[in-house]
Amino acid sequence: MGEIRRTETKEPGGYPELKGVDLMRELLEVVARALVNNPDAVQVNEVHGETSVILELKVAPDDMGKVIGKQGRIAKAIRTVIRAAAARDGRRVMVEIVEHS
Repeated sequence: MGEIRRTETKEPGGYPELKGVDLMRELLEVVARALVNNPDAVQVNEVHGETSVILELKVAPDDMGKVIGKQGRIAKAIRTVIRAAAARDGRRVMVEIVEHS
């Protein structure tokens, strides 16, 4: 089999290189916006603790069901993806889903 090589291209107007918690925050926001009916209401806040970071995902009340899913399956999948991205970086990141008030 052939060798797989990674090449990084920097296209004009592309996204800046994100790292650490900023990358996970952006990932969470993109996933949440794709799921909900009201993407403008999606907000992600960071709460830094001693050993971990909590990402609070806030969505409109009408979109809570879409983000949580049946029996919490969508929420669990979102948390798994963010946890995997954090593990690559050697961090502990947790996701909490909060309703806008």
